[in-house]
Amino acid sequence: MGSSETVETVETARAGKPARPAADPALSVGADSLDGARPPGGRGLSEVPRHRVVVLALDGLLPFELGIPHRIFGRPVGPDGGPLYDVVTCSIRPPGPVQTDADFAIHVEHGPEALATADTVVIPASYELGPVYEEGRLTPELAAALAHIRPGTRLVAICTGGYVLAAAGYLDGRPATTHWWHSDHFQELFPTVAVDADVLFVDDGEVLTSAGVAAGIDLCLHIVRRDHGTAIANEVARRTVVPPHRDGGQAQFIQRPVPEPEKGTTGRARAWALARLHEPIQLRDMADQEAMSVRTFTRRFRDEVGVSPGQWLTRQRIERACHLLESSALSIDQVARDAGFGTAQSLRQHLMGALGVTPTAYRRTFRADHARLRSVA
Repeated sequence: MGSSETVETVETARAGKPARPAADPALSVGADSLDGARPPGGRGLSEVPRHRVVVLALDGLLPFELGIPHRIFGRPVGPDGGPLYDVVTCSIRPPGPVQTDADFAIHVEHGPEALATADTVVIPASYELGPVYEEGRLTPELAAALAHIRPGTRLVAICTGGYVLAAAGYLDGRPATTHWWHSDHFQELFPTVAVDADVLFVDDGEVLTSAGVAAGIDLCLHIVRRDHGTAIANEVARRTVVPPHRDGGQAQFIQRPVPEPEKGTTGRARAWALARLHEPIQLRDMADQEAMSVRTFTRRFRDEVGVSPGQWLTRQRIERACHLLESSALSIDQVARDAGFGTAQSLRQHLMGALGVTPTAYRRTFRADHARLRSVA
């Protein structure tokens, strides 16, 4: 696995079985049969069964995230041109409509019994998880549906779909991630889960979780890579017009509050430092702004801000560098100097440590005039 993949991985042995895809979801999804029958002209009965992916559609689901597993698993093909995955969609009720978070519903043609046929179950995010999100417990209807899942089935959650896995006990004692916006709530609701809010996805063998929305693409591509190798995963990425790997983790996407230097007894020192981020700043200099000893200033600073003065100063310089990378055409060397890091190498080390990306990669991602659409022949 390349270093550019920000992922917590626990290697486990698993034989990936070839699988068959369904069409991309529209207003009607999951039309494939569940009996494993091959369409006319298909391969012989002696072939290895395709790996079946069953996507669980819950009320309040996000149509974009529902489409991710169909798009990614619906594209890989083997050497003979045959599809490698079989993708179907089911709900927790008999076939019928499932409401999305948009102004339309989708018609799902399979009920919860489809989960019993799955080699992999994917649970996309939903905005109507009710007791699952509020109390960390499954509804009787959802619990009955999940009971169809066979032992040993690979479980995958996209974004807040992880709440369902956690409420069902599948994440107890395991590492997992979810959207950074929900990570604190997730950890409070499920204290036995080792939540990592910085990564795009977590692979813990047979249980995998992703951060929000587009991180589901990263996770599904990772699964294809794990099952069938880099070449096939990269081809799927090209056809989907997404990068095979994304640099960094969720840290680069988290919106941080604007500092309030006027608050507390160390506010004057913070305001003084913010105006001089491009200059060398010593702890003694900051303490002098409050007429305190270094020891007293450090103690009060930590009490008010929650980190040491040095940690706070580094954080502000990183924020300054990110702002300049997003909003200016300054060279990386100049950004490093203006943010107080001195050299491009120092800036690179700090940005990699904090966000998991290089200055160039950060600028390419977030600076508006660097966003360009590229066609792939």
